[in-house]
Amino acid sequence: MTRALRIGFFGTPAYAVPTLDALVDAGHEVVTVVAQPDAPSGRGHKLRPPPVVVRARELGLETRQPRGIRRGLFAQRFPQLVLDVGVVVAYGRILPRPILDTPARGCINAHGSLLPRWRGAAPIERAILAGDHRTGVCTMQMDDGLDTGHVLLQRETPIDPDETGVALRGRMAVISAELVVETLARLDTLTPVPQPDAGVTHADLLTRDEASLDWSRPGRALHDRVRAFAPKPGGRCRFRDDRLTIRATRVLEGPALDALPDRPEGPPGTVWVSRKRLVVATVDGALEVLEAQLPGRKPLPGAVLANGARIQPGEVLS
Repeated sequence: MTRALRIGFFGTPAYAVPTLDALVDAGHEVVTVVAQPDAPSGRGHKLRPPPVVVRARELGLETRQPRGIRRGLFAQRFPQLVLDVGVVVAYGRILPRPILDTPARGCINAHGSLLPRWRGAAPIERAILAGDHRTGVCTMQMDDGLDTGHVLLQRETPIDPDETGVALRGRMAVISAELVVETLARLDTLTPVPQPDAGVTHADLLTRDEASLDWSRPGRALHDRVRAFAPKPGGRCRFRDDRLTIRATRVLEGPALDALPDRPEGPPGTVWVSRKRLVVATVDGALEVLEAQLPGRKPLPGAVLANGARIQPGEVLS
């Protein structure tokens, strides 16, 4: 039976909730849960607690939401806790050395990539945006760097060519929970492995500017961009004098492309509607728009939007 450990848990979004549940289910004592402060949400921009705090309170766990962790009351009191290990999953801040040193066994982070590829804040979305065919989760001993610690365990998973960031994140949240519990169970026997110097990439947060769709790029690259940003903000382009948000696409190439009739002549971005399908030309083929949205309207299947907006073959998205 796994020895119960006294844990300080750091996490904020829904991605971290399965790990919190798994720690409790495994019999560990979660002494405190640390998350980011409440943030505005919804149409009314009311302050709402993050998902980890909501779940922690349902479980009857103590929660802390400091605005700063390097100084102030939290920085003074946290080192007074008696903890075996700290567990960090998508907390959103780099932990300073006094906090890393508080647990007797240090702090363990579950990171959503195959390190050293995609160190940083948005590894899942960056992997999709880059067209990676695989990713995974690593548990590592935390140090002063950004995701530079020695790796304890790693689990790989394929990325489906049509998988969105939301879908992949959901799968990886479960993998993270399983891997953290396994790491704690084997903590006495695992040998930390230094990350190699080769293959380091950095996963900065995605920006809205990156959601813009450049139709002169290959169809697969555009498809990867849409699914990395799905469902919000989605891939963005200009249609007539308005913004069009594209939320789901399918790459058309080879026989699927050849089977489309009445393809109009025109540059990349040229639109045609074929057999109740909204299709856009790319530099190397075409992209079918499965779901799109105009400002102030609800998302619609591509063909329905094309019919409602009376899109004419030969129009160009910019």
